[in-house]
Amino acid sequence: MRTHSVKPDGLDKNWVIVDSKDRSLGRVASQIAHLLRGKHKATFVPHLDCGDNVIVINAEKIKLTANKAETKIYYHHTGFIGGIKARAAKDIPAEELLYNAVKGMLPKNKLSRAVIKNLKVYTGEEHPHEAQSPVPAPSRLVSGE
Repeated sequence: MRTHSVKPDGLDKNWVIVDSKDRSLGRVASQIAHLLRGKHKATFVPHLDCGDNVIVINAEKIKLTANKAETKIYYHHTGFIGGIKARAAKDIPAEELLYNAVKGMLPKNKLSRAVIKNLKVYTGEEHPHEAQSPVPAPSRLVSGE
């Protein structure tokens, strides 16, 4: 028996649509990261971008549990001395919250910078990707709480 090695031209990338309405941020972000990496496929290899293109709709209706909207603080540094900046979760747009949550769940390398480009986040029900004929995400991966 020989081990089957997947080639980059032998990959099939689908378009998947995820509805984040009334779902918690961390749970939906981890499931999106799983779809982006392609870990749900039998042909997963860690060194190739074999995941699907993911469209997220209703990002503005995502939930933050407890009182995280007021108490959770996100920090970033400008690069200058004393340049630390802080923003509460309620001041950050929902698309940016979800995008950053998914990005933080991917590995920190060149491949993840390519994989994150396969994520499209929209606030409403509408999206401009009807031509790609997206299918709903598998229910076993993105089932509601």
